[in-house]
Amino acid sequence: MMDQAPILTITLNPALDISTSAARVVPDVKLRCEAPTFDPGGGGINVSRAIRNMGGDSTALVALGGSTGQRMAGMLEAAGIRLLTLPAPGETRQSLTADDRAARQQFRFVMPGPEWSDADVARALELATRSATKGGLVVLSGSNPPGVPASFAAMLAESLQGHGARLIVDTSGEALATVATARDRRVEILRMDDEEAEGLAGRSLPYRADTAGFAASLVASGAARGVIVARGRDGNIIATDEGIWHAEAARVPIVSKVGAGDSFLAGFTLGYARGWPVADALGLAAAAASATVQTPATELCRAEDVERLFAARMITEMRV
Repeated sequence: MMDQAPILTITLNPALDISTSAARVVPDVKLRCEAPTFDPGGGGINVSRAIRNMGGDSTALVALGGSTGQRMAGMLEAAGIRLLTLPAPGETRQSLTADDRAARQQFRFVMPGPEWSDADVARALELATRSATKGGLVVLSGSNPPGVPASFAAMLAESLQGHGARLIVDTSGEALATVATARDRRVEILRMDDEEAEGLAGRSLPYRADTAGFAASLVASGAARGVIVARGRDGNIIATDEGIWHAEAARVPIVSKVGAGDSFLAGFTLGYARGWPVADALGLAAAAASATVQTPATELCRAEDVERLFAARMITEMRV
């Protein structure tokens, strides 16, 4: 295993992912499905799973509750994931992915998760801060449970100040907007997709140069030290003080897109933790995402696919 900085992933709203398929997904009839597969899911959990698949190491801090939470804890430990558990205020949610084999379409049903109180939020902040390692990376990924304020990422960034740990954030909606409007550079890396970037920008970003300019503007304003925007099939862009780079998305057959974004974040985080240049970390991220879409359901990336795609990476420095 290569040397790397410690990585702590945080998942406040995990889910037991159930995946199945049917000949057709249609209303008003009983759908005869294939035997389901079960995987522990949620942004940070998927990041830790993908990091392990790529030969890296991390600790997953996960809020778990009820019998579903106990089941997920057992699955994570069996998978070799180092686990820190935070008691959730209710039963851990489940999510369902159903593939329509005839139409080659995928349907994803996502539940909200239990309601959190202010005390639950305070406990999560305290444990996350205490568990972070000086010189390490903390990855906050996934949706907030009901009751968790949109400012949680900003609260965590403030709590980590002076701790020596660097925060990577991948979130959406109001939580993303709260981080993006910060001016203190307490977040190390902020990631979003192109639709979210356009929502923040208040305009369309049709070309790579548009996305690169917007990402650079967020870095300049102090939202984060680095900003990544995923442009889907058009690849990914990162802007930092040192420069702007674009990573091509590999042309691979798509089996399932579930977990691709989390695998991207895992690849970038692992490369960053190994001290690689930003461009190479971006290349590993793109390889991990492309490897994941080739696997069924919620399997995530395979090491041999990541290695092959990383070897063929295409990274271009941009000027804006």
